[in-house]
Amino acid sequence: MLSTLLAFLGACTLIAASPGPSTVLIIKQSLRSRRSGFLTVLGNETGVFVWGAVAALGLTALLAASEMAYDVMRIVGAVVLVGFGVQTLWQARRTKGAVDGGWEGPEKSGWASYRGGLLLNLANPKAAVFAMSFLPQFVPEGAPHLPAMLGLAALWAVYEVGYYSVYVWFVGRMKAVLSRTGVRRRLEQVSGGVLLLLGARLALES
Repeated sequence: MLSTLLAFLGACTLIAASPGPSTVLIIKQSLRSRRSGFLTVLGNETGVFVWGAVAALGLTALLAASEMAYDVMRIVGAVVLVGFGVQTLWQARRTKGAVDGGWEGPEKSGWASYRGGLLLNLANPKAAVFAMSFLPQFVPEGAPHLPAMLGLAALWAVYEVGYYSVYVWFVGRMKAVLSRTGVRRRLEQVSGGVLLLLGARLALES
């Protein structure tokens, strides 16, 4: 059991360390404030748990089996990514004067940050299919399937909260430098561009 748990946490670390849309959004929101970054993390990990629970119930198999359902989710996910990218680029443009002038500019509400992380995760069909293939590998032999899967999904989400909180903390530590030099606006522009590219790639995938 201990070896299985350690292997699971190791796999979770590799997954979290792989760059993706959620990582970009978390860093982007952390540039605005630690609170926004952390709430984005909580929203994202709520989505992780939801997909884990859906996988435990066997419902993601329906998504994987239905080409139409997968394509609908893929297009929705692409629209969400492009929307976040456009919004990020627009905010970077609006806050140019704020960063150069040394004040923070408008900050999203806590609910908006949480909702953004949740929406980005739930709109990603790859996250659903991945949860279905990933979690069953670590269910101990002879263990009840549903409780074990739900427990692993919860552990996965909690572990990633801790992992991504390090990102939030690090960006917060660098905030004074980022604000003073105007690098934050450039990073937001890069984040917006990356989200646009990820959205376009998802839309074009077959």
